[in-house]
Amino acid sequence: MKKALIIEDEKHIVELLTIHLKDLHLDVTSATNGLDGLQEALTNQYSVILLDVMMPGKDGIEVCRALRGANVHTPVLMLTAKSEEFDKVLGLEIGADDYLTKPFSVRELIARVKSLLRRYDQYQQRKPDHSEIRINELLINGEKRKVTLNNALLDLTPKEFDLLFLLASNPGKSYSREELLKQVWSYDFKGYEHTVNSHVNRLRAKIEKDPNNPDFIRTVWGIGYAFKD
Repeated sequence: MKKALIIEDEKHIVELLTIHLKDLHLDVTSATNGLDGLQEALTNQYSVILLDVMMPGKDGIEVCRALRGANVHTPVLMLTAKSEEFDKVLGLEIGADDYLTKPFSVRELIARVKSLLRRYDQYQQRKPDHSEIRINELLINGEKRKVTLNNALLDLTPKEFDLLFLLASNPGKSYSREELLKQVWSYDFKGYEHTVNSHVNRLRAKIEKDPNNPDFIRTVWGIGYAFKD
């Protein structure tokens, strides 16, 4: 049986979510604060995590960032009472998969969770990529998810690594910002293409000798980005 983890401090919301997740034949566990929820997510395997943004101990943004930093790739559905763009962009930056704004409809909840469960199945079926990519002094290790430049280990976020690995695995291929959002973030966040720009800019700052005249990640005008061929 697939398992779902709810990290939410409002009891009535936990009860509502539990009822409908069990209707999807999920084994449900819950935690009422970020610290306990993070520990639970790190020590047990789940198919989907429903994560509230505002919580005591650690907020949802901190929990999601910690999970992705620990290479936990369980799909995360963030629950937020806020609809500001800042929350959505920040969620994208730290690896959230989808959002649901309170109050939400049961139909929308079920649709979002089903979508994330399909994504979890796809991730489980995907064979780990053990490839190693070397371009001059840049070395990208797909298995260990590590990048070194001139033998020095680079500090990349999970999404920065995924973006770099995708581009470097397909040298010369041009990707639009929309394509990169779908392939790296696995979701169609229409209107958030600038998130790709910010990730590319940070990557360039870390791997390029001159970020203003990049050698590795090149801008393809009118399209998006491509890795050096």
